Amino acid sequence: MGISFGSINSGLPKDIVQQIIEAEKIPMKQMEVRKEKIEDKKALVGQLMTLVETMRGELLKNKGGRSLREVKVNTGESSQITVTADKNLADPGKYNLEVLQLATKSSAVSNGVEDKDKTYVGVGYIKAVLPGGETKEIYVDQENASLTGIAKLINADQSLGLKANVVNDGKDKDEPYRLILSMQETGDGKNAEFPYLYLVDGEVDLYFENEKPAQDAKIKLDGFEIEVPTNKVTDLIPGLIIDLKKAKPGEEINLEITEDVEKIGGKITSLIDNINNVLKFIKDQNSLSEKSDTSRTLGGDLTLTQIESRIRSAIFNPIMTSKGPMRIGDFGVTFERNGLLKFDQAKFEASLAKDYKSVAETLTGMYTTEGGKVNGFIDTLEDVAKTMLNQPSGALHTRKSALQSQVSSIDRQIANRQRMLTQKEEILKAKFARLEETMSKIKGQGAGLAGLAGPMNPVQQLG
Repeated sequence: MGISFGSINSGLPKDIVQQIIEAEKIPMKQMEVRKEKIEDKKALVGQLMTLVETMRGELLKNKGGRSLREVKVNTGESSQITVTADKNLADPGKYNLEVLQLATKSSAVSNGVEDKDKTYVGVGYIKAVLPGGETKEIYVDQENASLTGIAKLINADQSLGLKANVVNDGKDKDEPYRLILSMQETGDGKNAEFPYLYLVDGEVDLYFENEKPAQDAKIKLDGFEIEVPTNKVTDLIPGLIIDLKKAKPGEEINLEITEDVEKIGGKITSLIDNINNVLKFIKDQNSLSEKSDTSRTLGGDLTLTQIESRIRSAIFNPIMTSKGPMRIGDFGVTFERNGLLKFDQAKFEASLAKDYKSVAETLTGMYTTEGGKVNGFIDTLEDVAKTMLNQPSGALHTRKSALQSQVSSIDRQIANRQRMLTQKEEILKAKFARLEETMSKIKGQGAGLAGLAGPMNPVQQLG
């Protein structure tokens, strides 16, 4: 707010104090501009930190040989099986499979009744001999003396290992509803003796017309027959979970496990993109012209030079593999004229298909016979990123902290100067107020003298 006086007896401008204070604020405004420029630089360092952190995250996802590796399984057009591979356990190879028989559960089906809810089948109990010889009894009261009620009683007792369903088989229009009991697990070892029905006073007799024993699945692997208790086979081929869907004796399935070079190539594409994001940021900051304002950018900043140099070093330096020194550039990664990386994914995938081990060792390193590890390209670059991001001594954190320190110093200077100006404003205000008061008294005295002298000019009187 401007400061003004009610009169102008001194002949000075009414906003004289405001003018003086505004002049005193010029250095503060210059400091504010300096602060804005430093904060712009700090924001750019923050952007670079984010890019390096993102790059490091991509490196960490593929740092180990197991993390980088991907496999795929080809079963041709077979509908007999579906296969899931664990990339850490499955090894490349070819196998011949033949599904001779699917694993089944023990099950039994009752005779038909007219109504699943209303037909009264009597009270009593159901006795079943389960796998291992254990006997289970289920008591049936009047409230549950129907197919629906019996199914509810069976399903309520999870210790039985049984599942009951009431179905309409559509075969008998007069008595279409049947009770089906099934063990919940498959395999020869899960056979059950189904069951004895002791029900009395029912409208109809209820009994089990047909039973099916449990059986193991039978598979031929490379010509040798194997029995397994379930249709989900987990220990037939290391690293594979094979779900058996359909049995077709005499029809062989050619199963092949290979390295998924396309998927690995996609991972490296993503990694190179993240490296290029860092390099492009550095390139854009260092693209100087006559109009460039380096006071607001990181152009020529030593931290940028350091990061770029270490990334280039990681790419050009050879990596020791079991076949001798190799570079990532041997497999399709090269620098372009614009300073960014170019990735030839086709060349990379061809190299993987030809010699997976050498490419993998170049990327992720290898363990020596002495138990140590030789770092690969990804290890080296991750170390660069980690060092840059390390708190508090990493280059990026150090640079950001230095800029923040400058901002804090300017804030303190501005605050101190503002306090001084506030005090000075009060002092000036008081001084000019006293000056106005003094000038007002002098003018009042002059007017009094003029009144005593009459119409004569006071100056002439004095002369």
